[in-house]
Amino acid sequence: MPSFCRHGRLEANCPVCSKQQKTTFAPAKPARRSADGQPAVRPGTVTGQQRARSSARGHRGGELRVRRMARAADDGYRHELVAGIRATADAARLADELAFSATRLQQLETDPPALYCEAATAEDREEGLWLAFLIAYLSPREDEDPWAGIRAAHVPWAGGELPHLDGVALGPRTAHDPARGARTIAAYRAWAQRAGSQEAAFAGDPSWDPARRIGRAFERLALPGFGRAPRYELLTVVSHLGLVDLRPTSLQLTVDPSDPTVVAAKRAFGIGEPTELRHRTSRLVRELGVPVEALDLALLNWNRAPNSARITAGATVEADPERLAVLRDALGVDVPDDAPAA
Repeated sequence: MPSFCRHGRLEANCPVCSKQQKTTFAPAKPARRSADGQPAVRPGTVTGQQRARSSARGHRGGELRVRRMARAADDGYRHELVAGIRATADAARLADELAFSATRLQQLETDPPALYCEAATAEDREEGLWLAFLIAYLSPREDEDPWAGIRAAHVPWAGGELPHLDGVALGPRTAHDPARGARTIAAYRAWAQRAGSQEAAFAGDPSWDPARRIGRAFERLALPGFGRAPRYELLTVVSHLGLVDLRPTSLQLTVDPSDPTVVAAKRAFGIGEPTELRHRTSRLVRELGVPVEALDLALLNWNRAPNSARITAGATVEADPERLAVLRDALGVDVPDDAPAA
């Protein structure tokens, strides 16, 4: 007997139910088999064994890594300066990291600690710039002796010798890859020698203003193994130590989309389009009254995994309380310092 569907039509004549019926009751096709009797695999199909082998290869072989972001629960927070932030705790943490990073830059200018001081006060400017490069390349560690690895690797610039980096203790922002050896450092020395000196290489044309000078230096420092983060850190350090007259005007975020600061900026500002991202970072630092270069370390620390220790980059100061209060107020947050993220 013919039956009617839920649309009031004969099931066989209904354009919706007739398709569902065919799909539901279509007999399964027998699996094709190869000549040896094993089930044949269609070209392009990834089998379970292939997936297991792919996972065993590690990151360089294309392993998928899932990164857990330090994201608090959406509590209705909204602010036009940080369109990507949806939680008060996240906004408060960004204010905290900005306050710390800006205070660190102030310390570099007025009372640089340890090797930063040695670089700033070196009688030979070339030796100071060389030490600043090693600091940015190897990175201070976050332990009792942040400078041990850099001191162990340091050799005088004037001698022309390349540092021996085997077994050197590296910091969290290091650019050094043991597999690459000293090739990046050799490339840096060659870069400086082509200009006649490190100072000349950083300064470029005498007619350039500090803003143009830093942009050109960033471009020319694109050496093998010397990515956006260490390049930007080097230029920030030599600028605030007074070794070269430079003035950062952007974060240079378009260079490496996998850079942690770039990833964090896209999350905080809610956009990845390079031009608009630059506009939003510029507006934020202008409204908050902080140097744009303070965002580099601040965004990195802000986007780290929950309960991760702050990367201080060799600083020995805490965030200035007055600056912190101003930044929290500007971002419209007022939460206790010990408030946990959801």
